[in-house]
Amino acid sequence: MKLAIVGAGWAGCAAAVEATRLGHQVTLFEASRTAGGRARRVMATLAGQPVALDNGQHILIGAYAETLRLMRELGIDEASALLRLPLTMQFPDGSGLRLPDWPAPLDAVAGILAARGWSWADRLSLLKVALGWRLGGFACPPEQSVSSLCSGLTPGAMASLIEPLCVSALNTPAERASGQVFLRVMRDALFAQSGGSNLLLPRCDLSALLPEAALAWLAAHGGSPRLGVRVQAIAPAGAGWTVDGEAFDQAVLACPPHEAARLAEGSGLAGDALAAWIGQARGLRHEALTTVYLQASQARLRQPMLALPSNAAEPAQFVFDRGQLGGPAGLLAFVISASTGDSATLTRQVLAQAERQLGLTGLQAVRTIVEKRATFACTPGLLRPAARMTPGLLACGDYIAGPYPATLEGAVRSGLEAARGLN
Repeated sequence: MKLAIVGAGWAGCAAAVEATRLGHQVTLFEASRTAGGRARRVMATLAGQPVALDNGQHILIGAYAETLRLMRELGIDEASALLRLPLTMQFPDGSGLRLPDWPAPLDAVAGILAARGWSWADRLSLLKVALGWRLGGFACPPEQSVSSLCSGLTPGAMASLIEPLCVSALNTPAERASGQVFLRVMRDALFAQSGGSNLLLPRCDLSALLPEAALAWLAAHGGSPRLGVRVQAIAPAGAGWTVDGEAFDQAVLACPPHEAARLAEGSGLAGDALAAWIGQARGLRHEALTTVYLQASQARLRQPMLALPSNAAEPAQFVFDRGQLGGPAGLLAFVISASTGDSATLTRQVLAQAERQLGLTGLQAVRTIVEKRATFACTPGLLRPAARMTPGLLACGDYIAGPYPATLEGAVRSGLEAARGLN
């Protein structure tokens, strides 16, 4: 078939590659001139020289099976593109969790027992609660929050592990995050497979990590990537669809939910199912993600990623040493998940947080990027839009109904499933 895919984020790139592999003729539209969507390269200037940043500091984990498989299919060498480390959730004072390189779930058990700075009550409460999750099949009522799910944990275990894991994986605070989705993440990352919990830290910018390789593969296999082209309208045309007047057999909307809803509503196609889809897409609440880039030539962390104690005045939950990941020396990326507030205030707060918690002085602000709609709010009982919108029109993206939160793996899986679901 002649297929249009609107959006070259990670979901759209995955859909385009898979559809091409299945024999379809793909045209991939992208409004930006840089592929990657909400996980893409952003250029800045550092000491008068251009430097590649990201619009949000993302990581992968070993359980991202479909993303890693797609990277291999595109010819990406994992060892050079990603730094693989055992799961480490340690703070600047050395406290926290660090898993050994053992088979699962022994690595998780051993890491919990050896966690630095934890009391035995912290360790035992986490082991007990995790055993309950395992015996319960990693399932809970849809309306249960992560905080409620973890009510048997000590405050120390919640603050040192569960809250940082929850906000990093779901970009939603534990008190209003879905326990059901969190359990799926915990099962796949910590208990399902050896290496599933490994941290995979990108050594390059996020556009170079996968999207650009996907576009090159697509062009080499007869596809047509069109960057810098914002689709204005789609419309049904006989048995197919038109995209800005160009005829296609089917279309996949791989753009953000509000943009997909705009295009679907403007198509002029009526029907209860499509109206319900548009309502669900527009009804999603969103969480912001802020990345504050700071730099000082002497700045270096004792490991590539550290967790940070966070509160309203010191909002960053993690810091990454980009200098240890292939970037300029002394470049640090501070991540504020589910962020609130304006860019200038957040920058000032993070500068003070870096000095107090890390002992770093002389840091200069490079750039602060606030993605206001970085992810959907992954709340209990949330009904997410389905992949199939109406005959011949599908959607994909990390917000589409599925077991995962708004992650790179969720986006890739959604794109692959959309391509495989073409009639």
